[in-house]
Amino acid sequence: MNKDKPTRAEAFELLKKYNKSESLVKHALAVEAVMKHFAELLDEPDKEKWAIIGLLHDLDYEMYPEQHCSKVREILEEEGYPEDYIHAIVSHGWGICTDVEPIHQMEKILYATDELTGLITATALLRPSKSILDLEVKSVKKKWGQKGFAAGVDRSIIEKGVEMLGMDINYIIDETIKGMRKVADEIGLKGNMEG
Repeated sequence: MNKDKPTRAEAFELLKKYNKSESLVKHALAVEAVMKHFAELLDEPDKEKWAIIGLLHDLDYEMYPEQHCSKVREILEEEGYPEDYIHAIVSHGWGICTDVEPIHQMEKILYATDELTGLITATALLRPSKSILDLEVKSVKKKWGQKGFAAGVDRSIIEKGVEMLGMDINYIIDETIKGMRKVADEIGLKGNMEG
């Protein structure tokens, strides 16, 4: 691997090495798509970097749940990943399983959208279409307030991330949905929509 510039193919191979769960791989693909989407929105020069960080953010979660966000540093250092990639990935667990704070815009977006993709997925799967292609912000907001719905999704983390970004929550939800739509098929959210 080029020490400064990991490729998407290398990152995906690494993801598959440590993650056998289909749902975790789909989550990784969803977050990758969202990160790439925001990189495009913000006209970031290195969109692939944002995407790879999204793809690998939960690399250690399946095999090392008790060491989530600390084991990943070890793995990525051994693989020769640059420190800024590692810092960004570790920072998504800030206040949960690490004290590494998200500093850069990219890190804050990962922090805000990681849990949000879970809420959006759960909301989309409840729809008659089982699709993200016809999902609207208001449906997600409606489910947001139902504490028993997708109870594993920590809304406070999303709120903290959105606050750090200084952006509107509806905008973040909308753009996260748009990012996920780009990979609807791969993440199992195309549903029975025509097209």
